[in-house]
Amino acid sequence: GSIRAKLNTMYGNEPRIYPETANSHRFLDEAGDTTFFGKGKVPVIGQLGVSLSFAIGMVKFNCDLAGARKQVSNLQAEVANDRYLRVIPSVARKIAGHGFYFHATDDPAEVREHFFKLIDSMDCSCEVVVARKIISLFAAKHHGRDAEFYADVLSHLLKNKLRLRDKLVLNIAERGKSTKNTNLQLALTKSMERFTKTGDAKDISSSIVFNVQNHVTEPLLNVADYMCWAVQRVFERGETRYYDFLGEKIKVVIDLYDTENYERSRNYYRKGNRLTTGNRLSPPPP
Repeated sequence: GSIRAKLNTMYGNEPRIYPETANSHRFLDEAGDTTFFGKGKVPVIGQLGVSLSFAIGMVKFNCDLAGARKQVSNLQAEVANDRYLRVIPSVARKIAGHGFYFHATDDPAEVREHFFKLIDSMDCSCEVVVARKIISLFAAKHHGRDAEFYADVLSHLLKNKLRLRDKLVLNIAERGKSTKNTNLQLALTKSMERFTKTGDAKDISSSIVFNVQNHVTEPLLNVADYMCWAVQRVFERGETRYYDFLGEKIKVVIDLYDTENYERSRNYYRKGNRLTTGNRLSPPPP
């Protein structure tokens, strides 16, 4: 079991060159933002338009990927051609740009309902890592750098994927500096370091490929976006309806920096220990 986890970043405008087996592909997107400070290094966490936490979700489909992709594309076309929906400003803007795609933050409630129901009908599951935005931790652990913060969160999703003994293609939503080669390599390195603290390095047997995509070229990222957003709403607003609707499709949520609940891994939310309105985060004191 030599370490074969490696980086080979592709971008979404290139042809798909990896075998489309559901087991070897994952789809990753995020919710929230990595903003800690505004002008003059003034903390802005929780202020208008700035989230209290940042989350990355990883979706696995247990069905034919081409078929799932077609389902999403067909529904996108339905929304774009619907006389009632296509005139809603957020929808119209996308149609006029690169074409309509689902994005939970932008989409109106009527559109969200359509897509949540489609996701509910799909054979897929999701893991989400949520990172509270704590300034002291950001300074000490991530050197005040957004990209390092992103890499640290991502590494927690990767660490239990290192011994799948196969090639794993991580289709990941493009995000500026955060998804540049060096930063994705940093996330991979961190995940291997974490793995070797609890396991044997000889057990690392995955060959990991990052395939950097966007929501227009890869419709299945839209599913990851919505599932991640559903979890984020619990932490940001105490709103559980979307998370509850998706039920056990969201198989684990890790509240990464909830130090109070580290004992007995109570910061891991699974079947039998679900998120509730009580998981809502409070804004930091002024």
